[in-house]
Amino acid sequence: MIENIEVEGKNVSFTVVLTTPACPMKAMIQQACINAIIHFVDMEANVTVNMTARTTSTRAAGGALLPDVKNIIAIASGKGGVGKSTVAANLAISLAKKGAKVGLIDADIYGPSQHIMFGAEHERLFVNERNGVSYMIPFEKYGVKVLSIGMLVDPNKAIPWRGPMASKALQQLFSDAEWGALDYMLIDLPPGTGDIHLTLVSAVPVTGAVIVSTPQHVALADARKGINMFQLESVNVPVLGLVENMSYFTPAELPNNKYYIFGKEGAAKLADELKIPFLGEIPIVQSIREGGDTGIPVALDDNTPESIAFDTVTDNMIRQVAIRNANQSPTERVSAIAY
Repeated sequence: MIENIEVEGKNVSFTVVLTTPACPMKAMIQQACINAIIHFVDMEANVTVNMTARTTSTRAAGGALLPDVKNIIAIASGKGGVGKSTVAANLAISLAKKGAKVGLIDADIYGPSQHIMFGAEHERLFVNERNGVSYMIPFEKYGVKVLSIGMLVDPNKAIPWRGPMASKALQQLFSDAEWGALDYMLIDLPPGTGDIHLTLVSAVPVTGAVIVSTPQHVALADARKGINMFQLESVNVPVLGLVENMSYFTPAELPNNKYYIFGKEGAAKLADELKIPFLGEIPIVQSIREGGDTGIPVALDDNTPESIAFDTVTDNMIRQVAIRNANQSPTERVSAIAY
């Protein structure tokens, strides 16, 4: 991890190369390096530690779709209404806050919401012409590049598309947009295990999947199915972990109290049973709902209980991405699935 060592008298400088710019231990590693030089080499040394990163990836460079995206992460749920889109938006912002280059595709074709959560309901998408082909330029806010079908259709009309039409729309969000170089691209999938999920794994090699659930049994039963879909031999996408949303309620007037409205530790127990990582708990609080409605997600705040919860999940997720990239072979793009 150490490069570019330079020593001139009492002045010592070097570079530490991390596996992700969003490394949660960045500041600790930097201080530990300074302490090591002063303790083991010279107490009077002037130490400069430059922190940089080369995000790990198992994707082959120059792929047909998204060639400059290092990690593609599916955010999925077996059941609707568990807050998957809210989690996806806040994880994307948390990643960007930590210094990563982040993109977010709203693949919930029938019920898009990311354009609302990022305050882009009335934003106009711009197009760049290149070699006679038009490419959409993703809307960028809070350090995240965002593209949603909600930016392209009348918000007052339903989208009565058949499966093949919805799948084609998703492919165009990949192929007909200028995403540029990204460390992480999050894909906010629709609930269930349908056409869009199969289109995703057929179009691009997915680094891993994060499953969102609430603690109650009915949601966990569907989360189990979502996990199982990614683990099918024909799909074979690593499951990076399980997030429990709406875990507990803490009223503002009783900040030390936790009320487990939907049950306690259901997702943690399921993760333990299925031998997958548990990434963390997100509380059910008014500010998270308000942030999504106003287009100012709570992850933008610093040091609030809600933002700390999302930062914790983000840290655990990127740690699992690094472990997955170090120890597992690249995910193959699924050539064909027929059921």
